[in-house]
Amino acid sequence: MITLKKSADKDFIVLNFSDPQLSDGEWEVGHRNRRILEKDVYELVERVKPDLITVSGDLAWAGNDIAYDALADLLDSFDIPWAPVWGNHDNQGGPEMVDRVADRYMARKNCVYEKGDPVIGNGNYVIAVEEDGRIVSALIMMDSHDGADYTDADGNVKRCWAKLTEPQLVWYEEQIHMLEGLGCSDTAIIMHIPCYAYREAYKAAFKNPEESARQQIKLEEGVPGGDCWTDDYKDSYGVMYELCASYEVDDGVFEVIRRLGSTRHVLVGHDHNNNFVIRYQGVKLAFALKTG
Repeated sequence: MITLKKSADKDFIVLNFSDPQLSDGEWEVGHRNRRILEKDVYELVERVKPDLITVSGDLAWAGNDIAYDALADLLDSFDIPWAPVWGNHDNQGGPEMVDRVADRYMARKNCVYEKGDPVIGNGNYVIAVEEDGRIVSALIMMDSHDGADYTDADGNVKRCWAKLTEPQLVWYEEQIHMLEGLGCSDTAIIMHIPCYAYREAYKAAFKNPEESARQQIKLEEGVPGGDCWTDDYKDSYGVMYELCASYEVDDGVFEVIRRLGSTRHVLVGHDHNNNFVIRYQGVKLAFALKTG
């Protein structure tokens, strides 16, 4: 477990970036996409003044070592702790390739990262926030992998986006119990691929979820109390501009989250154009918009 300290008179602020996802060539000096990414990152760090920077996956494209190292240079330059999880594009090169990038990141001055048990992926770890010697909150960082098989209603086995595995959920429960033993019952999950509950949440929250996914909901309608929300979800905000790219059938993740009752926020990336926060059955499910 990684422990970061906070002051009693100040909130601990986390700034999350998602899906930077530039190639080696796009990191060349003067490239338009690099300029856009760097402008966004510099502006947000200055505006938010975070205590921790997180990156919710797809840091680059597997095998683009120049891109991974250039992003690390950028994040390390702020002299603020930063912590990544891997996305599907990071994982597409296989576990050995991810492991090599992880080794380089762990050698960085400001990167806070633990590989965790390789049986359940790379980068399943806990960042605890301590105030006056007591753990007051924690981030559960999880590797959501790449792709996985599922069986459709007709019995056909098909490939889709991956999900958290059963051994990961066992690990997650162990971490929650460990944190509760330290007096902490306020946690959040950061991962890349949304769990299946995001599909259920947007269908419950948006009056016309199909219209939203076709980009027919205007930004100004997505404010709290906006016309696009059903009566029970008026505290939601944001937009849904593409169908949720989760595992195709219920992955059981949200059931475990609800049963344990510690995690109040889940933050994911992956869906580049989705950017909403919906309080679903007591848990805030949030998308992080693609950076850049």
